[in-house]
Amino acid sequence: MKQLENAHAATFRSVRFVLTDMDETLTYKGKLAAATYLALEQLQRAGIHVIPVTAAPAGWCDQMARMWPVAGVIGENGGLFYHRSQERIERHYWHDVQAKLTQQLAHIIDDVKHQIPTATLADDQLFRLTSIAFSRTADNEQNAAIINCMRNAGASVTVNNLWLLGWLGGYDKLVMARKVLREHYNLDIDSDPDSVLYTGDSLNDAPMFAFFRHSVGVSTVRECLDSLPQAPAWITRGPGGVEFVEAANAVLASRI
Repeated sequence: MKQLENAHAATFRSVRFVLTDMDETLTYKGKLAAATYLALEQLQRAGIHVIPVTAAPAGWCDQMARMWPVAGVIGENGGLFYHRSQERIERHYWHDVQAKLTQQLAHIIDDVKHQIPTATLADDQLFRLTSIAFSRTADNEQNAAIINCMRNAGASVTVNNLWLLGWLGGYDKLVMARKVLREHYNLDIDSDPDSVLYTGDSLNDAPMFAFFRHSVGVSTVRECLDSLPQAPAWITRGPGGVEFVEAANAVLASRI
């Protein structure tokens, strides 16, 4: 990884899309700073499409798509995409049959709770439509047991700084980002990956760090480097929140 502050001004000149993790990348300790929100607005005004790509639940994503200066939001680690269209929210899902999926996820939750009675659902599970989130604890053995239980039930599993995440469908952040950019923005990232810059901080960002040459980790990504197949190309001075501003400014500077 190289320090982002040392990047040449022209490094990100090809970037037309900024895709970004949310928790502890856009936010810091769960809060969104005014400077970070302003950076999102500045990118939008410069004609850069900003799309949070997050594990956050559908309910949060609906609010972000409605009120934030972003082109849309990919949520629940790739299970959905929400964006505004003529003053209304359009919702697109990886799965076609939502009722069947809800039932399948409920069975997995029951299995985990039966096998690990102390497992606790994340307090945002109420707002999820395509995924399961269990709270991470300081008990690594319990975390591992929850992960194994979800995998044994056929779920894909990943971890971020808040949750143990499970879902059905075999997609991830990168797979859904590829689909969304192709279908909604006419961008084929396989032939033009340098149109995208990605920022993140955790294990569920691994596919994005591995694919995009323009990848930026906020400084707390160092905590999971040993588990990442490939580190981000660049790293910021500090953690999430205002340090997203550093990445935004690097993109904006390339326009001058």
